[in-house]
Amino acid sequence: MPAPTTILDLVARFGDHVEAYKTGSYNETQLRRDFLDPFFKALGWDMDNEQGYAEAYRDVVHEDQVKISGALKAPDYGFRIGGTRKFFVEAKRPSVRIKEDVSPAYQLRRYAWSAKLPLSILTDFEELAVYDCRIKPSQDDPASKARIFYCRFDEYAEKWDWIESIFSREAILKGSFDKFADTNKTKRGTAEVDADFLGTIEGWRADLAKNLALRNPGLTQRELNFAVQRILDRIVFLRICEDRGIEDYKRLHSISDRPGIYSHLVHLFQQADDRYNSGLFHFKPEKGRHEPPDSLTLRLNVDDLLLKQIIRGLYYPESPYEFRMLSADILGQVYEQFLGKVIRLTDSHRVVVEDKPEVRKAGGVYYTPTYIVTHIVQQTVRKLIEGKSPKHIAHLRVLDPACGSGSFLIGAYQFLLDWYQQWYSINDPQKWSKGKAPALMAAPGGGWHLTTTERKRILLAHIYGVDIDAQAVEVTKLSLLLKVLEGETAQSLQRELIHERVLPDLSENIKCGNSLVSSDFYAQSNIPELDLDARLRINAFDWDGPGGFPQIMRAGGFNAIIGNPPYVQLSMEDFREDTVNSYLKHRYTLSGGRLNTFAFFIEQARKLVSPEGKISFIVPNTLLTQEGYEELRKRLITSTSIESLIQSQGQIFAGAVVETVILVLGRHSQQKNVVQFGWISSNGSISRQSSTHQANLSKNYKAAFIVPGDVKTTKIKERMEASALRMGDMLNFNQAIALKHDRAACLDAAPKTSKHRMVLDGRHITRYAASDSPNYFKFDLSKIHSCKREDIFLLPEKIFMRRVGDRIIAAFDDRQRFALNTIVVVSPKPACDWSIKYVLGILNSKLVNFYYVSFLKSSKKAFSEIQARQVAQIPLPALSLQQTKDQGAHNRIVTLVEHMLKLQRQRISAQTPHEQTAIDRQITSTDAQIDREVYALYGMTNEEIEMLETAAENSKST
Repeated sequence: MPAPTTILDLVARFGDHVEAYKTGSYNETQLRRDFLDPFFKALGWDMDNEQGYAEAYRDVVHEDQVKISGALKAPDYGFRIGGTRKFFVEAKRPSVRIKEDVSPAYQLRRYAWSAKLPLSILTDFEELAVYDCRIKPSQDDPASKARIFYCRFDEYAEKWDWIESIFSREAILKGSFDKFADTNKTKRGTAEVDADFLGTIEGWRADLAKNLALRNPGLTQRELNFAVQRILDRIVFLRICEDRGIEDYKRLHSISDRPGIYSHLVHLFQQADDRYNSGLFHFKPEKGRHEPPDSLTLRLNVDDLLLKQIIRGLYYPESPYEFRMLSADILGQVYEQFLGKVIRLTDSHRVVVEDKPEVRKAGGVYYTPTYIVTHIVQQTVRKLIEGKSPKHIAHLRVLDPACGSGSFLIGAYQFLLDWYQQWYSINDPQKWSKGKAPALMAAPGGGWHLTTTERKRILLAHIYGVDIDAQAVEVTKLSLLLKVLEGETAQSLQRELIHERVLPDLSENIKCGNSLVSSDFYAQSNIPELDLDARLRINAFDWDGPGGFPQIMRAGGFNAIIGNPPYVQLSMEDFREDTVNSYLKHRYTLSGGRLNTFAFFIEQARKLVSPEGKISFIVPNTLLTQEGYEELRKRLITSTSIESLIQSQGQIFAGAVVETVILVLGRHSQQKNVVQFGWISSNGSISRQSSTHQANLSKNYKAAFIVPGDVKTTKIKERMEASALRMGDMLNFNQAIALKHDRAACLDAAPKTSKHRMVLDGRHITRYAASDSPNYFKFDLSKIHSCKREDIFLLPEKIFMRRVGDRIIAAFDDRQRFALNTIVVVSPKPACDWSIKYVLGILNSKLVNFYYVSFLKSSKKAFSEIQARQVAQIPLPALSLQQTKDQGAHNRIVTLVEHMLKLQRQRISAQTPHEQTAIDRQITSTDAQIDREVYALYGMTNEEIEMLETAAENSKST
């Protein structure tokens, strides 16, 4: 698309007067007004908020240009979609050399890298440079480092297509910006800010822990963990406040050259206690505060050299971080990982930093992406308050019962801040800006923003959290307190809070305790004597008791319960050996054989939610179909309103293979309620939507949360299920051999005795045929963990069915081969007089696979498991070999399967592509003939067959 006339005119005007513009008298403000504002307006951006969007949702934020005590100013423009930043533009006056000057490039890259923005622009209109801002910036980088595009003003017309295709508002809405960023991600040097900052503070934690342990030998392990986190949290908090203009810039830095640095830090901490009223700085008893003050950290000894390194590492030029741009989301991601480790003191008082036991058991720490948090908040908090006024939501209570670093509570709090600001702004804002405690204050650039007093009130009135980990509780508080201060400066706080401390005390909102274990745990007769460490690990918490939330529980409970509860699978051994797990098993009874903590949290949430409230958790999608959760699903169907079940596309947790579903529940059961199904993508959009009445879910096998198909699909299901016979009535399904030790220790490379048999695994199974394996096994019970039956393998004929895959894949075996537990062994029951080849044809047919995938199989993609118990539920025609017609149908399928097996053997031995192609065509033809016979067995109509064939083709293409 050619450049618009506006751009051509701007280029001509700049070219005519370029020398004048490059003089020192033509400043940056003039450049922005004369050239950059119209340039980006031509790209479709609402530069002056002519649409009148609320401040939180305007397209372009013109950042504050005032330097704060020597600190770098904010980027000149922040371009946003729906309130989410997409890229920065840093403007310079035309006398700056964009192509060569190091400082402007480093400045832009620090801001964008700290804000986790992939791309951003540096320009003086004469020149325009685009940077890949995922590459960690260094003050020694040349201006060309990480630059992916450069052009001069007289090239704008020629390059306009490229600029518009990436940075126009329409291109971002259509996903072109994100696609370009993803496909052009520079691998070398890439270090996203959260991972980098995590590495930095983890290094500080280890160094500080060692130094504290050395200089303070009386510290216990628990005291050491507390002291290290509190000191680091306080330093980071004060440094962020400096970059936001709330504290004097370089106040921390100024003490780093003085002797006795920690004593000066203590003085700053005590001043912060007087100023902020936060639990982060709480050193003396105060009336009305139930949380005990910190009497430990102020008296510690810390070496100056270490503190100097930490403090200097937070400032330009040593620091690449621009703390004003480190959002609560980014800090949450950092701290979520940070909390996964604990400091341990060895017997010799040596410091070791290691994964917490619960993190090792769960396989890591996984931060919930912002788009998932946003979706859950929208489905709960937004729906509860839409159409209401502040008066009507005065008693809204939002809870995360496993809050971790606070990501869900931050998301809920931000939503409420935006909602309140918008409501006040369109409902007589002048009224809300008056009085002793006004809710609104006029913004310097026009419009309105919430006062700090109102931000505090909203936080204390609505946001609640619990976590078993004391460190997590403190991080949640820190994140929420930083969110309170977003957008504030020292001047605005001084003007507004003359007789009031800046921050709220969150000790009554965010509490440390075990959301699943109440104090009745201690009333059990079989518990042993517990020491202090054991009691702290159990951390019993009474929701309606003095240390919980008695007033909220008496009022009916929490209105919205949200979060990402821990997914910890507990084994029966856990329950035999651990009294806490035994308590959980007996208290939470709906999880059946799948004793996972996420299911316990769903049960608990039902008890904590108010009558008209909503629950939304992101949990493993095993909830949808796994048989162990049958009782939980049934209870949810009969005693809650299931509003939606939205699955995630792909892996949402980096490094984890767990697949997830977002569950949204209402408290009261509504069998006529319509359940919404769908898939959420990384941009938050919902696709592949469908729905069904809640009552229909109870009709699924094991009450699986699978959406029934349309009318035609349901008709196929009903026609197949007209027969009461199921595969499990006629066939045995046995999981194959699970070895006690690794393969190398159990398997042989050659048959050493006549009793050695070839042993296959899932890789050797294809449709109809099983290839040979290089491994052999002599049936030895001492090497077998499960499947201790040799007879099922020594049958003259059997079926091997692969356990992992998106469809049933079954192969014939008549060589008495063994199999490992990635295979299910299928064999006839005594009552079955059918040929196993007849069964093989049915298992591999399109119709049976359609039924399995549509009505039985889970939606899991990674390590998708073909569950034998589910396959056993597939309907079978009640065919009798005593009936001529049935015998004919049986024999025709057997003959076709035998022909298929012969073709498969020929395909393996074919030597030329021509031979292979000819055999492949015969295989395809034979496959189609088997499908036609199976359609006839089940009585499918021509219309239904056409639909099934189309579905099969569509599944191939996806």
